[in-house]
Amino acid sequence: MAVDGNRLRLSRQGLFLFLALAAAPPCLRAQLSTEDHLAEPGFWPTQGGASRNDYVGPAACATCHAAKAASQPKTPMARTISYAADAEVLLTHPNLTFSVGVYRYLIKSDTKHSLYSVTNGTETLASPLLWAFGTPRVGQSYLFKKEDGHFYEARVTYFPSLKNLGFTPSRDLASPKDVEEAMDRPVGAAEIGRCFGCHTTASTIDGKFDEEHLILGVTCEACHGPGAKHVTAMKTLMNGDLNTRQVDIFNSATLSPVDSVDFCGACHGTWWDVNLSGVKGVSTTRSAPYRLVTSKCWGKKGDARITCVACHDPHEQLQTEAAAYDHACLKCHVNASGQKPRAEHPGAACPVATRNCTSCHMQQVYVPEMHDKFTDHRIRVVREGEPFPN
Repeated sequence: MAVDGNRLRLSRQGLFLFLALAAAPPCLRAQLSTEDHLAEPGFWPTQGGASRNDYVGPAACATCHAAKAASQPKTPMARTISYAADAEVLLTHPNLTFSVGVYRYLIKSDTKHSLYSVTNGTETLASPLLWAFGTPRVGQSYLFKKEDGHFYEARVTYFPSLKNLGFTPSRDLASPKDVEEAMDRPVGAAEIGRCFGCHTTASTIDGKFDEEHLILGVTCEACHGPGAKHVTAMKTLMNGDLNTRQVDIFNSATLSPVDSVDFCGACHGTWWDVNLSGVKGVSTTRSAPYRLVTSKCWGKKGDARITCVACHDPHEQLQTEAAAYDHACLKCHVNASGQKPRAEHPGAACPVATRNCTSCHMQQVYVPEMHDKFTDHRIRVVREGEPFPN
């Protein structure tokens, strides 16, 4: 029976994949899931390392890349995780609360720790928080451990739009069976690997999660791969050995447009990642790579002028003003009334405006579970009253 059940599950999965592939527009069939990319040879984000000694840390990179090393630590990616005891949100909000039904949630913090507790009025459970995921800009969720040594996800998240707690996205329980279920969700080893793989550097070594030696945040080697060999090669070159040709580091600038977007999608959601997850509707705007490749101007093979890194430099602070992205739009579009498109600028001029393009063509969409608006990266002419395009 177990073998037949496995075959049935595989058959259903295979059928789903076949139907999804058949339904996908031709321009999307070249995209891959992150799992598929990780199965290929070579480096890919979230991939574990063979040895912790293969990683040198961002300080070593700074010796040659001073400017990037100075700006990158200030970015949201670099600050996307912290120990709960160091989390700015918790330090500046010492009493965070949330209530639903008979259950009351509380995170009480001081300079030493943050205690997370849940009560139904007769029974109370509490545990110190260990890890804080995310930044105050969008939301921050929390992990902790129990006496069994396993990880658990707090049922509540801090949202800056609320200035307080709310249900962790997709973890809401209006009627939990008891205080324990109301308090948390157990997180298995595979999921822990994925979570820390996107929020830290060098967290998986030789196939095992290495909590003790990981590097906080998305640092240089999270996107460029382990750097020890590269540092050695560069030292050899600087010492005068001009025969050194191998730089031993990954440069995502060499990727095709399709792979470039999937590269960022390893943590932000590729087209296939989102489809396989079953997420639909406005919630998909949280996955910018997924939305981007559904844009009409993405084309059949993608376009290097509108990849993620064409607009966002991962070494620099995120720009939130619409005008900051006009230069990217004008790589394709002419910008004067009556000016005709040409080979290098095939996009027509906008009949409405000549600036702040994204304010009209990349709609701000409210995502209920995040209690905030997200920029929809599906570039299009947004028409009032139209259904949200998946």
